[in-house]
Amino acid sequence: MVTKTWDGNAMSQGDMMLKDTVLVLSEDDKVIGSASKKESHVFDEKQPTGILHRAFSVFLFDESTNELLLQQRASTKITFPNVWTNTCCSHPLHGMEPPEVDLPEALENGEVMGVKNAAIRKLNHELGIPPSQLDVTKFKFLTRLHYWAADTVTHGPESPWGEHEIDYVLFYIIPDKSVLTIKPHPDEVDAITWVTEDGLQEMLKDSSLLFSPWFRLIFQRWMTGKNSWWSDLKETMTTDKYCDYVNISRFDPPKEHFGGGGKAGPKFLKGDASKKQGAYGKIKTHKESKLLQLLQVDEVWSALTLLYVQPLVSNLETPHIQKTFSRNELLFCDQILGKVSRSFAAVIRQLPQQLLVDILVFYLVLRALDTIEDDTTAFPSMEKKIATLKDFYDNALVDPKWKLDGVGEGDELRLLQEFPKCHTIYSELNRDSRAVIADITKRMGEGMKEFIVKDMGQGTATVEEYNRYCHFVAGLVGEGLSRLFAVSGLESSSMSKEIHLSDRMGLFLQKVNIIRDYLEDYVDGRAWWPKSIWSKYSETGDLGYFCNMDDKKVRAKSLACLNELVTDALELAPDCLAYMSKLHCTEIFRFCAIPQVMAIATLDKLYNNPDVFTGVVKIRKGLSCQLILQTNTVEELHGIFYNFSQSIAKKAKRAKSDPTRERTQKACQAVFDLTESTRLRRTKMWKKVSVALVATLAVKSFVAPKKLALPLGYLAKGMALTVTTMLFWNSAIYPKNNKLKSAQKLSKKDA
Repeated sequence: MVTKTWDGNAMSQGDMMLKDTVLVLSEDDKVIGSASKKESHVFDEKQPTGILHRAFSVFLFDESTNELLLQQRASTKITFPNVWTNTCCSHPLHGMEPPEVDLPEALENGEVMGVKNAAIRKLNHELGIPPSQLDVTKFKFLTRLHYWAADTVTHGPESPWGEHEIDYVLFYIIPDKSVLTIKPHPDEVDAITWVTEDGLQEMLKDSSLLFSPWFRLIFQRWMTGKNSWWSDLKETMTTDKYCDYVNISRFDPPKEHFGGGGKAGPKFLKGDASKKQGAYGKIKTHKESKLLQLLQVDEVWSALTLLYVQPLVSNLETPHIQKTFSRNELLFCDQILGKVSRSFAAVIRQLPQQLLVDILVFYLVLRALDTIEDDTTAFPSMEKKIATLKDFYDNALVDPKWKLDGVGEGDELRLLQEFPKCHTIYSELNRDSRAVIADITKRMGEGMKEFIVKDMGQGTATVEEYNRYCHFVAGLVGEGLSRLFAVSGLESSSMSKEIHLSDRMGLFLQKVNIIRDYLEDYVDGRAWWPKSIWSKYSETGDLGYFCNMDDKKVRAKSLACLNELVTDALELAPDCLAYMSKLHCTEIFRFCAIPQVMAIATLDKLYNNPDVFTGVVKIRKGLSCQLILQTNTVEELHGIFYNFSQSIAKKAKRAKSDPTRERTQKACQAVFDLTESTRLRRTKMWKKVSVALVATLAVKSFVAPKKLALPLGYLAKGMALTVTTMLFWNSAIYPKNNKLKSAQKLSKKDA
């Protein structure tokens, strides 16, 4: 099986850099072109992490001793000389015979014969292992990793060389090393050694030895400890337990390999686990400066009011809750809620005592399930991840001792580690609430399984698939909440049948999050933007096309794509308003309305905003506080939706070249049609307030001594009269919605 068109023994290292043609890839491992080995490994300002290309890493084991064959790369190698690494690591090439290019369908069953053919070729070239001593069908393909590393250890902090690869990991077992002929090529390999796992651990502790960054990543992630590829070698080779042909794990290198000629920084690195957005800190969060935030005086006042004057009051200390639920376990649930969702925690805590703990537990259970789904690095194989997901929704709510370690980060990790405390509170809920939570958890988990096995590196395929994903992870949450509202007796039993509107409300919230998290999701390799939309704007056919905001053409197409997605989400707003109009309990109304107004405000912030493609966009904290304080009635909700839809409509009017402009304006008009009466009433109110203000100032000017400036006291009294007048007209012309009643009043009525 020796190639007919390539002879490594007849070429120098320089020859191979110029003549070898590697497979250039998109982020989802599609072959999109070719480049010379030299060109793909250059790290400079134009390409700070080189050109992404395909590679393979072979790990050859002696079955009799459970030893792994390592090689030390030759000192004459141009990239990463002198480093110890796995048995063989190189690149499949264009134009080889047998062919070394694998198409996407080769991944479906893990055959990847192209990569395996390349492995045979290079094991012969580097280590002198005759192809006749290897069976290409006995290579075990396990998974792929996407990594980059500048060769700063060899060439200094501004190294012109580096690696940027999607690496296919191949295992191979021989019965005994004595059956293998090994004659290392002096231009490729300086030394070889066979090591056990313990022996390798000792080598890694030796500071005088250098190791390749890709080998360190693979070993530390998948090959050490119990139930690892190496410790479980027989099962690794004879089953698909550890195989993952769907996902691509993505890693930044050890920090000493940052930099290079393009001064490359973290690309995938997980950072501060306390940050709940921005991919745990690895993606920039766009915020307005503190000065600009402080200049929003009304928002600053709202923040102070919410913090000190009118905070959301927690009902967890009510006698009913303290008597019904185990105190220590409830305290844990409350504390972990505040950790995993600071903003949503306060909204849950203000719920009435008949419903608060039910919703709290519902949220934590789904957050735990979501943590399992979101973790892209904790599981050695996709099969194991699916099994863990199923184990959760089958057993976590049944077995009081169920818990999970090693999945998630920070507080989400702790939530799963101490899940028995959540189970205790769950078991103390009424039977109907438990049934709702268990049903939604199972259905959501089944839906997540459907998408886990798909390659989501380039998003969902169609809008229909996009909607289906949003249904599983958010629409079902809306259904579950509606059913819990009905079970509590605080809302009509008919709410449990509002499946369509509940689903649409969930889709609205989820789509806003997905639009906002474009870059974070793309970097994680689990994106959700529908290809049927974004492919109309991407000229490369890749979802990552939109990241280059320095290119005017890319920028224009990126914003057009973004605006179509924003419009798609905005078209759900009328159904959200329809759902809200069916609620009767004030606390439940606020619980549902506050996330809705945050979402419409975020949607306005996202529209035509290039920052979406360079980080995470968030609304101001002061604005969030203002929205919380101003969301108490249907009229106030309508006013907020009207204002932000009006802002989007104005932006759309200015975006004259935007292809979705008319559709956006139509979506805004649909909101206007539902909220117009509120706007008219507010306009009348402010007209009368303006008249009152003018009249007040006129009277004070007449009373004050002529030819003198108005004394401060007169102005203060005038403003006080104006505020009093405004409050009078606000209550007379813009009354509170008398349809909504507090939980206490509703409970008395039922009694």
